[in-house]
Amino acid sequence: MSDWMIWAVLALGVAILELFTGTFYLLMIAIGLAAAALAAMFGMGFSVQLIVAAVVGVIATYVLYNSKLGKIQKTDAARDPNVNLDIGQTLNVAEWKDIPGGQPVARVMYRGAMWDVELATGATVGTGQFVINELRGNRLIVTNNSNERRN
Repeated sequence: MSDWMIWAVLALGVAILELFTGTFYLLMIAIGLAAAALAAMFGMGFSVQLIVAAVVGVIATYVLYNSKLGKIQKTDAARDPNVNLDIGQTLNVAEWKDIPGGQPVARVMYRGAMWDVELATGATVGTGQFVINELRGNRLIVTNNSNERRN
């Protein structure tokens, strides 16, 4: 087995391992190993092949780390519509009740059950449709529906 075939088999093995991890970092190392296979095909010595594998792998990993794909995007699940399908849905509020020292709250029927509703920061009190912005425990945090005029 020639050198380039060994590098190619190693690159393929690392790429297969990457499928089990769910990250792209092992794929970047596999790219470095594939670059070493190319260096071996062009007849470069073993030490040059090792250097090519290391340099290409490190550069590829660095580029991935500094890209959008390398960053873990932390989102608040209470506000993420991909986690909670209620985010962005509308509901009707008939009346608000003032709590001493607190924000106005309401009780509304939503999805066949009674829910407590609070206003989000910057939202104004009024009746009509509101948009669910967040879920905090068993409370729906709502904002004004921009498509409807308030009284």
